[in-house]
Amino acid sequence: MSVSGAPIARVGVLCCPNWPVVVAGATAGEAVIVLRANRVVAVSVAAGDQGVTIGMRRRQAQACSPGARLVAADPDGEARAFEPLVRAVATMVPRLEVTEPGLLGFLARGPARYFGGETAMATRMIELARRAVGAPGPGGSLDAAGGVGVGIGHGRFAAGIAARRSVRTGAPVVLDEGIEATRRFLADLPIAALSSIGGVPVELVELFARLGLRRLGQLADLDERDVLARFAEPGRSAHRLARGLDERPADVTDPPVGRAVQHEFPEPVHHSDIVVFQARRVAEALIDGLAGEGRTCTRLDVLVETEHGERSRRVWCRPDGLSAAAVVERVRWQLDGWAASGPASTGGITRVRLDPVEVRAATGTQPGMWGGRTHADEWAGRAVHRLVAVVGETEVHVPARGAGRLPGEVLTWVPAATADLTDATERLRSPAGPWPGRVSGPPPTVIHDPPRPMVVHDADNQPVGVDGRGAVSAAPAGMLIDGRRRSVTQWAGPWPVEQRWWDPTMARRLARFQLVADDGRLIEAAVEHRRWWMLAEHG
Repeated sequence: MSVSGAPIARVGVLCCPNWPVVVAGATAGEAVIVLRANRVVAVSVAAGDQGVTIGMRRRQAQACSPGARLVAADPDGEARAFEPLVRAVATMVPRLEVTEPGLLGFLARGPARYFGGETAMATRMIELARRAVGAPGPGGSLDAAGGVGVGIGHGRFAAGIAARRSVRTGAPVVLDEGIEATRRFLADLPIAALSSIGGVPVELVELFARLGLRRLGQLADLDERDVLARFAEPGRSAHRLARGLDERPADVTDPPVGRAVQHEFPEPVHHSDIVVFQARRVAEALIDGLAGEGRTCTRLDVLVETEHGERSRRVWCRPDGLSAAAVVERVRWQLDGWAASGPASTGGITRVRLDPVEVRAATGTQPGMWGGRTHADEWAGRAVHRLVAVVGETEVHVPARGAGRLPGEVLTWVPAATADLTDATERLRSPAGPWPGRVSGPPPTVIHDPPRPMVVHDADNQPVGVDGRGAVSAAPAGMLIDGRRRSVTQWAGPWPVEQRWWDPTMARRLARFQLVADDGRLIEAAVEHRRWWMLAEHG
């Protein structure tokens, strides 16, 4: 079956939507919430029953499930733990592709004939997955994460939705043959499935909803030419998915001639860090070469070979294209999973080969001119990635918007490994709730964390203080910071702050000031326990 010359194959998808919960060691009935960049990325069944949903902010999730165990996402650990399940499925299908830990796809037509039909094959695959996860070793219960499911249908989008429905029902979901049957299956589903499963930008899906397109069937009924004219290429891709047509062919093809890159080590290597470092070089050469031709790789075959001929081979998939950093990340996942799965190799690694299985035209992105994402954001993200690779994931931090009244609470630091470096919108978004007493206006240029000690005195060179009623003893006339004296030309305050008075261990009482120095700098200061502290500076 094909549409416009592009074959729409029968595709199978195995899915465990809350795989990070399994890796976190959740037990049946335990409330576990997995977070990345202060957003919920996975929840256990118990936490979901209490109202926690994927995408919630950390505070919202804690309000819904106060007793839940909070766990930071661990992509590397999730990939290592997923390797036994991938190996189990690989015994049934000749070639499969891993999209991310907890999600893989395969062509269903050939294996289904061998195992007695699609339903029989999917049932056996679920049993294999459960046995692989239940094998001795670290990890939690699949039941705590909601289980694992297998869906089969025309195209990855429909099969992915069927797989998630299979997770809920506990049995495989096999869609009827034919594109029309697939379209009927998709018609009543909410439009949000395009972003959560189909990879369509969230902004576009939200725009569809605001225009009254609440179901996939409503979008599919529109004329493709009208959708293309109004929403450009992203809208056309979403329209095709809503009609049950995959944007890319699902069949496995030979790698494009001359596109594969590899590195052969002169001596066998026994340390994965050296292999990953060399993989970064060949990955950058591959991705940059494709980008120069206006192309991007959406499916990549990664082959690692040892001196004794042992091989680890995986096909990695990313619908929106693999960057060099994403390729390196998947190579590391593959190496870690290979090492963690047992004595799979007996010698050092001698070769790494990257073979693009599918190459598509790169649609590209338009950087913002006034606001939005710019080239500077991309350069900053690359710099942070390089720093993480050099000094480690726990040593590099990026700013994030917090909640509070003091400058160090309004803007905080989070590990770069847990933050989304491609889009900082959510990370830097102001909290929705009000904070009475917070200083308004533009944020400071420098925030001192911890605050720096200082001395503030009046015209008679006597220390300035604040009494219990919030009255200042005298007008500030000068200040001493790091042994250097400055005159105070203007000042405002005090603004008393009394926080968490009900908790003796967390209670805090202070008074804030704004001081303008003779060099024009605005300094945010506070006096607490009769000591002055410089909190932030405005250049």
